[in-house]
Amino acid sequence: MKNYYHEFHIPVMGTGHSVDTPIRVACLGITSVISLVDDLLLEKIRKYYSEKFSLPYCRIPANENNGRAKRITAYLETVQKIVHIKMDRIKKEPFFKNNEKSKYFDLLPEESPLKKAYKKLLNMKDGSERSSLEKELTSKIRHGSIDVNLMVKVDRTHYDSNGEPLGDEFSDAKTGLRGYAESSLKSGIVFSAGINQRLFNYMTRFRDFYRDTTGQIKKKIILKVSDFRSALIQGKFLAKRGLEVHEFRIESGLNCGGHAFASNGILLPTVLKEVKEKREKLASEFLPLIKKYYKKMGWEYAESARNDSPIVTVQGGIGNNGEVRRLKEDFGMDLTGWGTPFLLVPETTCIDNTTLELLKQSGEKDLYLSDVSPIGVPFNNVRNTGSEIWTSKKAAEGNSGSACPKKFLVSNTEFTKQPVCLASKQYQEMKLEEINRQMLPEPEREKHKKNIVQKTCLCDHLGNGALINLGISKEENSPQSICPGPNLAWFNRIYTLKEMVDHIYGRRQSLVPAERPHMFAKEVEIYVDYFEKQVKICDCSLREVNTLKEFKKNLEKGMDLCLSIAQKQPFEGENLASIPPCVEKQKNRLKSIYSDFEKLVNEFQVIGDRMKSMPHHIRSSVNLKSKTV
Repeated sequence: MKNYYHEFHIPVMGTGHSVDTPIRVACLGITSVISLVDDLLLEKIRKYYSEKFSLPYCRIPANENNGRAKRITAYLETVQKIVHIKMDRIKKEPFFKNNEKSKYFDLLPEESPLKKAYKKLLNMKDGSERSSLEKELTSKIRHGSIDVNLMVKVDRTHYDSNGEPLGDEFSDAKTGLRGYAESSLKSGIVFSAGINQRLFNYMTRFRDFYRDTTGQIKKKIILKVSDFRSALIQGKFLAKRGLEVHEFRIESGLNCGGHAFASNGILLPTVLKEVKEKREKLASEFLPLIKKYYKKMGWEYAESARNDSPIVTVQGGIGNNGEVRRLKEDFGMDLTGWGTPFLLVPETTCIDNTTLELLKQSGEKDLYLSDVSPIGVPFNNVRNTGSEIWTSKKAAEGNSGSACPKKFLVSNTEFTKQPVCLASKQYQEMKLEEINRQMLPEPEREKHKKNIVQKTCLCDHLGNGALINLGISKEENSPQSICPGPNLAWFNRIYTLKEMVDHIYGRRQSLVPAERPHMFAKEVEIYVDYFEKQVKICDCSLREVNTLKEFKKNLEKGMDLCLSIAQKQPFEGENLASIPPCVEKQKNRLKSIYSDFEKLVNEFQVIGDRMKSMPHHIRSSVNLKSKTV
């Protein structure tokens, strides 16, 4: 079911970093993904590009009925119009010139039949045969897919002027889906960050997600999944509603950019191995359910579609062509996703110069898994962003928190009837006041306060870099946040699009040094770091203790698989030699962390046994974490 020429795609990056990536690279055949979280940002970007390309623009006010869906539809239509304008220009350009047309074909992978035909053309003499091939090649030029992304759990409820909730169809996820569904795009929608059954049920209202009489699906479903079980469960849920998954997009839980949804110690190679072994189920178990739904609806299921099966792609920490080949040849992956490296390719992504310079200079110690996200999920971050400086300054002045102008990430009802955001001034003032009232040792009080005031207004800050880049906002009024993965440490300058694509396809000198650790080795290290952090915050309840035991077991199993991979012949540029010493070091570290953890658990159990004989008023004053009374 692969329907585009390139062997990689550019995943979604924040709300703003890939907001106009299709405008930049779709005309060169490259597929990329736009976030649909921030419709207000999309409206500003639409105005900018409408003026740039002399397209009609009519503002859709923030308070307009069904405004969010309308803004999303309008932006996607504008992007598509611009891509078509640029495609028409390329098609009209001559061959044998240094132009966008030659760039289009130069970027194609070497094994592409279209690339081979283009090379043949370059060696032909002028004449009717060459003219015929020129026309044929021009007719086969097509743009990369203009895909979109929905974080399904970012699903804010909206309220009317009386504070009453509006209908479910006006929630953020559903209006985002509706905005895409009502566009004329023929592309894919990526569902990330879990499962939202109400959203998936809502999808059945739109015929574009189903096959037409020719067997084509106009709007394809792409599921970002963490393991085979998740893929199977979500795929079956959709299949019962006649909905087919076009692509399962597997991502490393921690070795990625943006929000990091850690698995319980299950490493990427373990996931890929299981998917490879059970991949047939991702088609055979869905098709009967899909056909049953079509029959119920009185639709014909096209014969041409009966042998289609979902493609499987992988992303997260990939750094060179040797690793790409490992993922394809060992695990049968169809395509790979490259996000973080493209942050350093201005032809591709929309980032302000200050942040771009910060990314260039960032090393491994500058990149970290932070707790700044208001949705309570670890967030890949880089130190000293405009957002961090702004947030820290506000806290130091005793004026912490954001005005929360967009409210996309509201979720907390601790102090309010309607949800508020943990990064908002409203929440932080109330929470800090509560902490000040508590009888706590001063170091503990300050620790709690720090955890509160570090939350960042990602809704606003993740889009600011794009607004600064396009000249829509001024930097001094627009703190910038960005979310690169750990892989950024090995990319340290500005690259051209051609340099990066040639690097991905292994047809130039590598852009990363030979000593860069293998992506599998890096993931092992990151997961042991994460395990250590979870141990430190564990409350030693039976449930958490068992979870961490399972985490350790899964991690050790994954490490052993990495060692077996390391015994194979490396592909060119693939640093398999980095895996064994990394695994040995991290296994010893894991063993030490867990040994200390077991001692702590045993001490807690002893204290717990003693507490049973204590009077209630004494028992209630025991602080188990510090083991003091």
